[in-house]
Amino acid sequence: MKGIQFVVDDTGKKKAVLIDLAEWGELWEDVYDVLVAQSRKDEATVDWDDLKAEMSAEETKAGGL
Repeated sequence: MKGIQFVVDDTGKKKAVLIDLAEWGELWEDVYDVLVAQSRKDEATVDWDDLKAEMSAEETKAGGL
């Protein structure tokens, strides 16, 4: 496949892949986003309204900087 190269060990077993980001960058971003989301699936969630209120309070405390 154009823009994809596999790194193999001494026995020929695939160990890694090199992706030409100029060719496949947008697809890699999608794959990466899925991996990050999956790695965080068990993290605690925060209510959106609570987060907005916290951010607003921090902005006010910092003087709106």
